[in-house]
Amino acid sequence: MVEWDEITTAVGLALSGDKVAGKAALQRAWASTHDGDHAQRCVLAHYMADLEDNLADEVRWDELALEHYPHIQPGELCAIGIADVRGLASSLHLNLGDGYVRQGRVEDARLQLAAGQAGQVALSDDGYGDLIRKGLQGLEQRIAQSR
Repeated sequence: MVEWDEITTAVGLALSGDKVAGKAALQRAWASTHDGDHAQRCVLAHYMADLEDNLADEVRWDELALEHYPHIQPGELCAIGIADVRGLASSLHLNLGDGYVRQGRVEDARLQLAAGQAGQVALSDDGYGDLIRKGLQGLEQRIAQSR
């Protein structure tokens, strides 16, 4: 299993704007995981999606993140500062819903929006929670405009 330090370093590279180095680091970390490393794979897939140039690849990574999410055990994400794993769900649904809208899959996007909105109760009252709530509002508007 890949260590969280390697994952947080890779995520830091990805967020720094160095897309090539970030993607390479995330791919190396992914290659060090196994099928049962759900927490690690969920986080890695979540960030890999953001670095894809191809929309189909982006959506597939977002789908993978959500596939691994239900298998994450309480406390497994504490090492990366997420005390309650439920706080990640809305972000996962938001990202996937956004990808679906851009693919023209409006009904699928609507389902992701509903799941993301349902999970908002687990979001903290902080900058991250506000960011996800605003993102869900934006997704709702994009879905309404796509009719």
